[in-house]
Amino acid sequence: MNDLMNLIGRLMIALLFLGGAVQKFTDPRPAQQMIASIGLPDWVIWPIAAFNLVAAICLVTGPRIRLWALALAGYCLFTSWFHWQLRADPWQVTIMVKNWAIAGGLLILAAQGPGRFVARR
Repeated sequence: MNDLMNLIGRLMIALLFLGGAVQKFTDPRPAQQMIASIGLPDWVIWPIAAFNLVAAICLVTGPRIRLWALALAGYCLFTSWFHWQLRADPWQVTIMVKNWAIAGGLLILAAQGPGRFVARR
């Protein structure tokens, strides 16, 4: 049962990052504007979108799910900084706290590992 819940949890978290990748690839402008608003070049959206896509796939299938969970936790904490810069909007603060919660779940995954349901290489 724990292994099944682990897999379902990984799928749910992966969907978040897969959705982020699709959004960035299909309509990059909003994310590019946020990135540019803090002084970063807007072209970084493309490696970020690719990272979201690859990380989502690897979070479910492997390899190195613990490493991907750590990388995604760091990504969530880093992107929280963007939302903090826009803290005049209460919704952005809510997104920041949700990013922390997702990072917390990813840290638990990194600590506990992927369970039995993972593609082995």
